[in-house]
Amino acid sequence: MGYRLGVDVGGTFTDVLLVDEETGVSHRAKTASTPADQSEGVLNGIRKVCRDAGIEPAEVAHVLHGTTVATNAILQGRGARVGLVTTEGFRQVLQIGRSFVPGGLAGWIIWPKPEPLARLEHTVEIPGRITADGEVVTPLDEDRARAALRRLAGAGIEALTVSLINSYADDAHERRVAELAAEELPGVPVSLSSHVLPEMREYERTVTTVANSYVQPEVARYVGNLDRSLTGSGIAAPLAVLRSDGGLTRADKAAEDPVSLLLSGPAGGVTGAVWFAEQAGFPDFLTFDMGGTSTDVALVLGGRPRIGRETSVGDLTVRATSVDVRTVGAGGGSIAHVPELTKALRVGPQSAGADPGPAAYGTGGTDPTVTDANVVLGYLPTELAGGEISLDVEAARKAVGTVAEAMGLPSVEAAAAGIIDIVNENMLGALRLISVQQGFDPREFALMSFGGAGPLHANALGRLTGSWPVIVPPSPGVLCAYGDATTCARDESARTMVRRFSTLDDTELRAALAELADAAAGRLEAEGVPRGSQTATYQFDLRYHGQGFEIPVEVGRATVDGDLLAELGAAFDAEHKRLFSFLLDNEREVINLRVTVSGPRPEVAWRTLPEGDGDPSAALVRETEVWMDGASVPARIFDRSKLRAGDVVAGPAVVVEMDSTTLVLSGHAATVHPSGSLLIRPTEEG
Repeated sequence: MGYRLGVDVGGTFTDVLLVDEETGVSHRAKTASTPADQSEGVLNGIRKVCRDAGIEPAEVAHVLHGTTVATNAILQGRGARVGLVTTEGFRQVLQIGRSFVPGGLAGWIIWPKPEPLARLEHTVEIPGRITADGEVVTPLDEDRARAALRRLAGAGIEALTVSLINSYADDAHERRVAELAAEELPGVPVSLSSHVLPEMREYERTVTTVANSYVQPEVARYVGNLDRSLTGSGIAAPLAVLRSDGGLTRADKAAEDPVSLLLSGPAGGVTGAVWFAEQAGFPDFLTFDMGGTSTDVALVLGGRPRIGRETSVGDLTVRATSVDVRTVGAGGGSIAHVPELTKALRVGPQSAGADPGPAAYGTGGTDPTVTDANVVLGYLPTELAGGEISLDVEAARKAVGTVAEAMGLPSVEAAAAGIIDIVNENMLGALRLISVQQGFDPREFALMSFGGAGPLHANALGRLTGSWPVIVPPSPGVLCAYGDATTCARDESARTMVRRFSTLDDTELRAALAELADAAAGRLEAEGVPRGSQTATYQFDLRYHGQGFEIPVEVGRATVDGDLLAELGAAFDAEHKRLFSFLLDNEREVINLRVTVSGPRPEVAWRTLPEGDGDPSAALVRETEVWMDGASVPARIFDRSKLRAGDVVAGPAVVVEMDSTTLVLSGHAATVHPSGSLLIRPTEEG
């Protein structure tokens, strides 16, 4: 047993959490993010948390890291210069893409089509053709391949993608091109589509592999620098990185397959939410992670986050397994503005970020933000982050006053309340995307709120969605780091297998699954996870014959060992009906198989709060005034660290802690669960 160190880098703050595996006691630190070099902010946080805990860095046994390096490389357009090798006749595969255009019916008129990550002038064709059945009909022309690679070398490419037609059926040609590339382009990282995404559909396979190449040098450089810096700081523990699906992978493997990290940050929050919801006894809940720049929402059913097969970052969509997270540009730093033409209040997606930050931070920001509105309304105390950040109330009032003036409102408080209402509605829209539009009633779920800004808005979101209780876990501002520290290692294997049910039998399907499971288990074993401690889940992409899309259906070992095809078909029908309200008579068809193998969850002790008597008076900090329901009303501020299990905090109230602040509205009360979570529920009807 030892200490587990979880690290999450956000757009505004870097969160570090140190957990004693034996006692469950945790220490946390929040430091400013350093966008120019994220590792600098990470090391600052690690030094601080070790100092606060009174331990030496050498005592850390595990370092688990959620990172946005890959995400930022794509959003900011600072990835590598990528060369693409494809089959003769398919040079424009990225330019053609798919027909989907974001926006309304006329969206194509104004939509500026984004430039592919591999430019056309850096795309080369080579002869050689394999059929969808894996048969070689045209041998690979190695001389032409060498010549093409030399042209790319002359263009100064920094990463290479090899994506040949039907290589998912036979990867021999791609592997040979990689061998030639090692000779012609020494030192240039090579990504093979048959390795990154061994599934049918050429555009998706190509764009996903190109994205992998695009971020690979940046991620490899960052992970390598951080690993060396950790060693230099006296931490000998291996570095593991959080994948988009909520599992951990070894740092060197993360550098090899960085496309699996695009939603690493948000996945940490959902994983941490599952950890605390399990302790509080709520297996079904919506998550709501509000930070300084954006809000991420997800749905957890039966204690497991819903997993998607597509990951979107900005204008880019790739096929990569990830927690099904939806993002909206609404955070504590979101800027409120009133367009001259409409005079209608807008909030976000522009954000003040960490620099210059909200006006209340006193770091040069002058634009009115959501944080400034919360300060004006009295919801935020005058000091944040354990007293390390002092708030300038007058600067916040001055900034929000520009909104009141532009809209002709009677008071600064009215403008601030309007800002809060607008941002809450924006976040409600995101929550409806992952619940109502997926066939789920949010009233049947709890709502887990976290992130530095989330607990301030959680009670209001619970009221809008009808999701009760609202759960605010301990240390909500560093929950992503908690998720990093408490999740398990994971790997997956996939293959395309286009077969109608009538042409398959259970034995053949089980054999294919066993082969995939063995491959994933072997890789996980190489990371130090014994096979005997591994568990597998099985996912099938299914459709009715003739459909142009698939629905993922996940099953466990019991189904695989049972009447596999019959149970699989029934599960697919149920999911299709839930999503679309009808079934088809067409025969069912398998498209892709996927096996995910996970290691054991770490044995981290659950810490239980001392029992209280229901009276939170011992935690009272002071009386205050807050603006609520159109008027200034008396409220109380409580120190969360002094609350005990069973204490009930009646609203209006503000509960403060080092990394976040929780607002309890009038007509609601927060009960302290033994695990430390606050459970907010209405105390009256309406």
